[in-house]
Amino acid sequence: MRTVHYFCFISFLFFIHSTTCSINDENSYIDELKFEEEIHNVWSQFDSNLLDEILKSQQKYNETPVNVQKSFEQIIKKDLKPFNRNKISSKLLKSASSYGTVYQLVNHSLYRSKECMFPSRCEGVEHFLLKLTNLTDFEIVVNTRDYPQSYESFSTALPIFSFSKTTEYVDIMYPAWSFWCGGPAIKLHPTGIGRWDKARKSLIQEMKKWPWEKKITRAFFRGSRTSSERDELILLSREFPNLADAAYTKNQAWKSEKDTLNAQPADEVSFEEHCRFKYLFNFRGVAASFRFKHLFLCKSLVFHVGNEWIEYFYPLMKPWVHYVPIKSDYNRKDIKNILEFFVKHDDLAEKIANNGYQFVRDHLKMSNVTWYWRTLLENYIKLQSYKPSLNHSFKRIS
Repeated sequence: MRTVHYFCFISFLFFIHSTTCSINDENSYIDELKFEEEIHNVWSQFDSNLLDEILKSQQKYNETPVNVQKSFEQIIKKDLKPFNRNKISSKLLKSASSYGTVYQLVNHSLYRSKECMFPSRCEGVEHFLLKLTNLTDFEIVVNTRDYPQSYESFSTALPIFSFSKTTEYVDIMYPAWSFWCGGPAIKLHPTGIGRWDKARKSLIQEMKKWPWEKKITRAFFRGSRTSSERDELILLSREFPNLADAAYTKNQAWKSEKDTLNAQPADEVSFEEHCRFKYLFNFRGVAASFRFKHLFLCKSLVFHVGNEWIEYFYPLMKPWVHYVPIKSDYNRKDIKNILEFFVKHDDLAEKIANNGYQFVRDHLKMSNVTWYWRTLLENYIKLQSYKPSLNHSFKRIS
């Protein structure tokens, strides 16, 4: 169409007496040129603004050396701050006990209330607690539900350990059970996606088979429709399949194609297979997503949607340095624009991907997880105002 307009315009200029093109055609062509120039200017401004934001974020991060252990200690102190003044009494602990599973360490032996809502999740917690039986006696309430329990609006903060939270809650974050076992059960992992140590080894091996230059330049996502936040990426994939490969899989609640956005459910894809793609998307589930840390070990660029839900290590990972932040109210155009930006700025995409990989590789080892548990409990114990007495109805864990 543009060629026709151009031909008509040239004809108008040089063969004005014989042309059949109308003045409207000339005006239309000029308008089209102006429109294209405006689009180009908008795109140039988008690229310039985004590039500036990324470079400033990276410069700020590089100018402020990060002591990771001290930063983790600050997160622990912040979580425990509500109990600095009045301490954690046996009465307060009892008030919190209905919100989770109670654990006691008494004389270097670990005990647990008999009932556990999710046995495999309790097993994941106990794996780490059993490594810490040389600590002073303690009593804690561990929430193994997905959702945190202690609202900020409560008149009194309750000492409840939860793996994830938002700013609406004052739960004490702990490393999720899924570092050992009890992660989400899917077809590929019927007993859950636990054993982070094994996943690390497998993903790093697979990552080496897919260096950056061999990866497919496409966004990738597979997961169930636990949140409508994921819909826009799925729809973008259907509209631009060369830019994104995203589809819904079945979950336990699946009843019909309506639950997979009017399409047949896709097959599940292992984390290792994700490593073939340059761009990987992470969305929250019911709470924070268990897949998040896995994606980084592909050394792919992680697009993290939403910043409401966090786990204990999230605050140390910085947007534009370790991952690409995406607002939870994004639309298809937003995603298309930012994907096309990183296609054009491939070196920058690779740099951020490498940063994210190095952080997770270096600071989320199993030894780091155990250290966090130990440091958290040592600080918690200092705030206990009583010496726990063994509840004889509890089960001994060994």
